[in-house]
Amino acid sequence: MGWGVVGRANSKSSNRWLQEHASDQYVKQAAIDGFRSRAVYKLIELDEKDKLIRPGAVILELGSAPGGWTQYLSRRAGGQAVIVASDILQMDSLPDVSFVLGDFTEQETADAISEAMGNRKADLVLSDMAPNLSGVGVSDQARAMGLVELALESAREFLQPEGAFVVKVFQGEGFDSYMKEVRNSFRNVKVRKPAASRARSREVYVVARKLIS
Repeated sequence: MGWGVVGRANSKSSNRWLQEHASDQYVKQAAIDGFRSRAVYKLIELDEKDKLIRPGAVILELGSAPGGWTQYLSRRAGGQAVIVASDILQMDSLPDVSFVLGDFTEQETADAISEAMGNRKADLVLSDMAPNLSGVGVSDQARAMGLVELALESAREFLQPEGAFVVKVFQGEGFDSYMKEVRNSFRNVKVRKPAASRARSREVYVVARKLIS
């Protein structure tokens, strides 16, 4: 989610994706449940396993558009938590969610995020970001790793010491060194593969807790 929908490299893969998408149980369930994307079921599973969301928490979601994860945050904790979502793409509003439009790596946007959080540190920082893919594996992986590096830097900036960080990471070049960096930054680190992640996808989710100062 966010930072551009993952692109399809050619018409053959596009047709395969469309066929797979049409028959996908999570796509159908999202339509029934009124969610904006199937990706929400990944967060639901992560939350059930790792108890990520609690009443009164300050939550920051990076790369939030189109808002599937944000919808769940709103339904799960809205009214009790402070929920801030940010993306370079516009996102339709949701109850109890403050949306900040802009690049979170730019100071102006970072300041707006801090203000929206009431100048408090976050209890939870989430990122389901993925870049537009060109079909050139090396460059696509490099762009994907660049995004997760930025997400980690922002987690260090916005998280309170006991907080949690959840980020989608694609396995491949740079994954091992990134995991080392995460383990050097947090005391508790887990790698999850939610059921809603397609089996052929290289994506996993890193759940990290307790910043190392």
